[in-house]
Amino acid sequence: MGWFEALVLGLVQGLTEFLPISSSAHLRIVAALAGWDDPGAAFTAVTQIGTELAVIIYFGPKIGKILRAWFFSLSKPEWRRDPDARLGWLIIVGSLPIVVLGLLLQDQIDSAFRDLRITATVLIVFGVILLVADRIGKQDRTLDDLTVPHGLGFGFAQALALIPGVSRSGGTTSAGLLLGYTRAEAAEYSFLLALPAVFGSGVYKLKDIGSGDVPAQWGPTILATLVAFGVGYIVIAWLMAYIKKRSFVPFVVYRLVLGVLLFVLIFAGALDPNAGPVGH
Repeated sequence: MGWFEALVLGLVQGLTEFLPISSSAHLRIVAALAGWDDPGAAFTAVTQIGTELAVIIYFGPKIGKILRAWFFSLSKPEWRRDPDARLGWLIIVGSLPIVVLGLLLQDQIDSAFRDLRITATVLIVFGVILLVADRIGKQDRTLDDLTVPHGLGFGFAQALALIPGVSRSGGTTSAGLLLGYTRAEAAEYSFLLALPAVFGSGVYKLKDIGSGDVPAQWGPTILATLVAFGVGYIVIAWLMAYIKKRSFVPFVVYRLVLGVLLFVLIFAGALDPNAGPVGH
C-alpha cells in the first residue's frame, strides 16, 4: 500500500465510519474501483482505532463519568444504581455478541463476507430497515431506559456490521430506533458501544498487518489511521447536530443508489465482485 492510497482510504474511513452507510463497504468499494488490492479486514480494523479515538475525545466527559461510576460500582454497592455505572455494565453486555461472533466467523470476515455482491445486497436491505426504523420508531426513550435485553439487541445489531455494507452505526441506530430510542440517544449508545469492540478488534488484528508474503507497511497504515481520526471527529460533531433536527432519509437514499449501482457494475462486467486480492 502506497502513501496516496493510505491517504485516500483514511479519508474514506473517517468520512464513513459514523454515518449509517458502512465504512468497511466504502473501503472495499473504493479500493476495487481504483484497481487497488482489497485493504482487508485487518487494515479496516486498525484504521478504525483512529475513528474511535475521535469518539473518546468527543464524548470524553461522558466516558469519564461512565468509567468512574463503573469502577466504583465494583466495590461499592450504592454505586450500582448510578445511571452511568449501569450504562457501563450495559456497554459490556452489548459488546458480547460481536466478540463471540467475531471470533467464530473470523475466516468468513476475511474472505466470503467481502464479496461485493453481498455488500450491495446488505447496503440495500439495511437501508430499507433504517428507513422503516426511522419512520415507525416512537423515539421517546433515552439511555436511562436502557435494559439488558435492549443492550443485547443493540449488540447483535452491531455484530451484523461484521459484514461490509451493514454499517456499525446504521445497524445499531436502526435497532435503537425500533426499540423506541431517539435518534441522538441511539447514535450516542452506538458510538459508545463500538469502543470496546473496535479497540479489541484493532489490537487483535495488528498481528495480521504484513502477514503472508507482503511486508508490513506501518507508515501508510499509521497515516490512514491519523487521517481517519481527524476527519472522524469532524463527522461526529456534524452528525450529532444533524440528527437532532433531521431524519436518516438522505442516508437511506444514498445506500439504495450505491447498492443498485454496484449491482449494475458487477452484472455489466465492469467490476469483479472479488476484485483485488486482500492487501496487507
